[in-house]
Amino acid sequence: MSSEPKATLKSVRSAVEEELSIFLNRESAYLNSISLDLSPVSEALTSFLLDSGKRLRPLFAYAGFAAAGGSIEKSTTRAIAALELLQACALIHDDLMDGSDTRRGKPSIHRHFESIHVQDQLDGFAPHYGLSAAVLIGDLALVWSDQMLNSAGLPTEQYARMIPLYNEMRVELMAGQFLDIHEQTQKNTDTERSMKIARYKSGKYTIERPLHLGAALSTNYSNEILPALSSYGLPLGEAFQLRDDLLGVFGDPSVTGKPAGDDLREGKRTVLIAMTHERQTASQAETCKKYFGRPDLDAQGVAILQEIIESTGARAELETTIERLTDAALAAAESSLFTNDGKALLVELANIATKRSA
Repeated sequence: MSSEPKATLKSVRSAVEEELSIFLNRESAYLNSISLDLSPVSEALTSFLLDSGKRLRPLFAYAGFAAAGGSIEKSTTRAIAALELLQACALIHDDLMDGSDTRRGKPSIHRHFESIHVQDQLDGFAPHYGLSAAVLIGDLALVWSDQMLNSAGLPTEQYARMIPLYNEMRVELMAGQFLDIHEQTQKNTDTERSMKIARYKSGKYTIERPLHLGAALSTNYSNEILPALSSYGLPLGEAFQLRDDLLGVFGDPSVTGKPAGDDLREGKRTVLIAMTHERQTASQAETCKKYFGRPDLDAQGVAILQEIIESTGARAELETTIERLTDAALAAAESSLFTNDGKALLVELANIATKRSA
């Protein structure tokens, strides 16, 4: 492996994309052999997966693998690439639940199929067609993630060690997603509840569990390495989600691929919003109530809410929290249980996860 972490990550990303492309070509051909009416399904999912994406989960899995002293094989690359299909399932369903119109600057899957319905002048109700297609395509991505993992060609011992962790990760993801939608029904916000959602919906699933999966795939695996990786992955996972929360309110649409203030329009009860509610004055609370969660929220309304979040000090506090959590992760990355190459990758990925603008 290259001693330069940036070059290594670039190489792993390319290898992951190559494996995804091979898998998607094969499975798309099978879908199309069932019916050519399925070609929009395979095309949409292939485009969703291959046209963009940071590949963070496979990269963290590779870092866990390298930290445990693993030596890369084609089967390992295939196994970690399967995480991108699981991520596709999560994003497609997430956009549907949030009512998001865009993802990475393009129409979200449910909006894409709604447009197909209108464009082709199909019978029935276009939004229902889009919704139904997105549920099924998200499910297909979930099935394909299992299929790619199971057909990766992993040695029996590594597969047996990894699969319980993979199953736990999927349960944690669904638990976090449900807690997220349940939070939107609550009459009050709570920072501790919002932090738990950040941990399960994104933090553990994006960073801690992929690290564990990677380590489990190494032939040099030891029981001590998982807790050491958790000491790095848990705080970094929370910092990653908190950065996401900030971008959902203050991100540049040309970089994030989402409209400005989208989380405010959707009424997302994030840690940032919980911190704002704890600090706001009575008049600010009235203003928030008027604008927050309005689907028709315009640029002026977004700016008003942004100003309240800034003036309460919630944004500054969240930045401080991100910094503190990242520092804790960087300290944990120096564990003597990790290889030097693994440490370098963990440090590089910590910067990518917390200093991003999209």
